[in-house]
Amino acid sequence: MRSGVIAQKVGMTRVFTETGEHIPVTVLKLGNCQVLGHRTKDKNGYVALQLGSGSRKTVYLPKAERGQFAVSKVEPKRKVAEFRVSEDALIPVGAEITADHFVAGQFVDVTGTSVGKGFAGGMKRWNFGGLRATHGVSVSHRSIGSTGGRQDPGKTFKNKKMPGHMGVDRITTLNLRVVQTDVERGLILVEGAVPGSKGGWISVRDAVKKPLPKEAPKPGKFKVANGGEQAAEAPAEKEGA
Repeated sequence: MRSGVIAQKVGMTRVFTETGEHIPVTVLKLGNCQVLGHRTKDKNGYVALQLGSGSRKTVYLPKAERGQFAVSKVEPKRKVAEFRVSEDALIPVGAEITADHFVAGQFVDVTGTSVGKGFAGGMKRWNFGGLRATHGVSVSHRSIGSTGGRQDPGKTFKNKKMPGHMGVDRITTLNLRVVQTDVERGLILVEGAVPGSKGGWISVRDAVKKPLPKEAPKPGKFKVANGGEQAAEAPAEKEGA
């Protein structure tokens, strides 16, 4: 099980195939996605990678967080997340994961925070049909109707679908196909829509319900720093590729 990445949603566009067909894609950008730390079974009880992406001013960081980034010898990150991995898929601390970590044609699962809609009625939030347009109904055509006016138990059940706050939920979309990757600009083009607004943070990892392509690099595609200079690939990555 390989690590995922933290990306930022740029927006949507389309790409054309050789036959002239167009594919709607969402552009995801990797903003210097680096490994901050390891979670091991002996110390933490599970195996995972802690990743960070984006940039953040040190002046706004609490001292505790400054110490964590100082131990990793990595610049402060705006977004931090963990990805469960297998023991043979650990990537060195400080390594930067590149866009070719994913290969064109493979399927990925993306997770993001949906766009907030504010307070929404039952028709918009739950797709209710609403009341009749005639036959005695006036003013309340978009109301949800009865919410449980019965003799027994004589109350509205918990978790009843009703008007309320809509959006700002953690949503995972499964099995989106990677169309293209741009290593120089750090872009990943994923077919279809991705939850979240422009500029939102998105977690991308290998699809759980689809097999991983054989050409996918293991434990991943990344760059490591040697004396201030970034190496092309790590030795473990060459073996996996």
